[in-house]
Amino acid sequence: MRFTLRQLEVFVAVAQHESVSRAARALALSQSAASSALAELERQFDCQLLDRHGKRLRLNALGFQLLPKAVALLDRAEEVEELLHGQQGIGVLDVGATLTIGNYLATLLISDFMQRYPGSRVRLAVRNTRAIVESVRHHRLDLGLIEGQCEEEDVVTQPWVEDELVVFCSPRHPLAGAGAVELGRLLREAWIMREEGSGTRLTLEQAARHRRGRFNVLLELEHTEGIKRAVESGLGIGCVSKLALRDAFRRGSLVPISTPELDLSRQFTFIWHRHKYLATGMREFLKLCRQMTEGVTRSDQIDLPPVP
Repeated sequence: MRFTLRQLEVFVAVAQHESVSRAARALALSQSAASSALAELERQFDCQLLDRHGKRLRLNALGFQLLPKAVALLDRAEEVEELLHGQQGIGVLDVGATLTIGNYLATLLISDFMQRYPGSRVRLAVRNTRAIVESVRHHRLDLGLIEGQCEEEDVVTQPWVEDELVVFCSPRHPLAGAGAVELGRLLREAWIMREEGSGTRLTLEQAARHRRGRFNVLLELEHTEGIKRAVESGLGIGCVSKLALRDAFRRGSLVPISTPELDLSRQFTFIWHRHKYLATGMREFLKLCRQMTEGVTRSDQIDLPPVP
């Protein structure tokens, strides 16, 4: 072969970071070594894989074709290396999870996975749905666990378990114990809400799309725990997954609001790039995820240790 795995590794890193210097740092190489490897790959085949746009390097048509094949080849090479070292071929797994999944499920899954495969390494990125989908599209993540929708052609989606959002408030709030609350009244309340691009925000807004009027958003926060604390303090009402509210409802520090006009059900979903090679580690992690949800129909029914 006229190319090396190192050349492909540099090409993939440059494609992901859109910069030779950032790619070199990620690979622990000097900038000159990374630049030479990329230049040699293009010279050997008399081709160009990236175009310069200002200070950034962007894949051209040939680079787009090569990227998924290079990523798959590097994944397979990593498996081979692990096996030659006498390990199980698990390697490194880059997982992205949206906030609810990341905070309440992913850390437990990763802990179980690493105990089951002691030589494995898992890196977890917790972002909103939009960011996770983009990272999967650009091969920065092997696997995404998301709460929102994904309609990208390059991304495979596979349902995992159903989830349900719930509107909630402080037990001292006027809506606490008020019975079924009409959507018109909900729209007039002050809301503590997730940011644009989150699956939670999208589900809530789609559920209310049949009614004219907009939510009165007092505060936008990127973290579920921050929303819960703000609602507990009486700033307004919120809407997050029942999974994130189980212990607060049990303690009585927060209470649900009945909203029969809103369909707040959604799906937790696995996503990966359509051209992604499903290495052993990825297949085993998916298996572990499915084992966690065996016998349950909704995320808040998963057997998890209570939070004090």
